[in-house]
Amino acid sequence: MHVVLYANRQISEYKFKLSKAEQEMGTMEQNISRLEGQVARYKSAADNSEKVEDELKAEKRKLQRELRTALDKIEEMEMTNSHLVKRLEKMKANRNALLSQQ
Repeated sequence: MHVVLYANRQISEYKFKLSKAEQEMGTMEQNISRLEGQVARYKSAADNSEKVEDELKAEKRKLQRELRTALDKIEEMEMTNSHLVKRLEKMKANRNALLSQQ
């Protein structure tokens, strides 16, 4: 009789442990699903961030080209302005020379 009681108690204990393990497995499976969802969202966010980064790099290169072009134009205009100022000074000097000869 003791053997039967002992066996029944062990069976109950094992059933309880099995139930608890199945419950833990369910919880772990839910955690896995939740974590897989997070991984998918993070991967999507990372991909989007890389795309935005590439777009920003392209925009930066474009703006740097435009800046170089603008700086070249400024330099060219400054040289033209300097040349024109010198011509104007020569013309003024010639005019003053002509006026002083009269």
